[in-house]
Amino acid sequence: MLENLRKLLFGDDTADQAKLKHDEVQYAAALLLLEAASMDGSVDAQEHTRIRELLGKRFALSRVDAELLMADASADLDRRVEIYGPSRVLKDAFDYDQRIELLEMLWDVVYADGVMHDYEANVMRRLSGLLYVDDQDSGAARKRVMQRLGLD
Repeated sequence: MLENLRKLLFGDDTADQAKLKHDEVQYAAALLLLEAASMDGSVDAQEHTRIRELLGKRFALSRVDAELLMADASADLDRRVEIYGPSRVLKDAFDYDQRIELLEMLWDVVYADGVMHDYEANVMRRLSGLLYVDDQDSGAARKRVMQRLGLD
């Protein structure tokens, strides 16, 4: 009970400790990718693999480093109630083209299982706005991903 009160008054430092182990931008990207994947109720094996590959490619991470980043972000995701914080980190760190690239990564995760669910579409609309990417560019990013995945 005292531990819960301490967390309530002073915050939960486990999320802060995880952030210290990882680059803030990488951590924020992992959080958003996992958030997009979990919108349909769970992160399945295809989505997990795709997130690991995207993080590894984008940030030049080894498979092990990408898995550790995902594990810490996943633990934080269960406690997180908002996406504003990580999206703000990425909006401030990335230029416009890099934010479009991030949206493509997010669309890639959303379509990893071949289906876009309503909650996934909703979170993508919110993230486009939070990342300050206009609807036209977000739609173009979505179409590029669909073409790459053969879903057009």
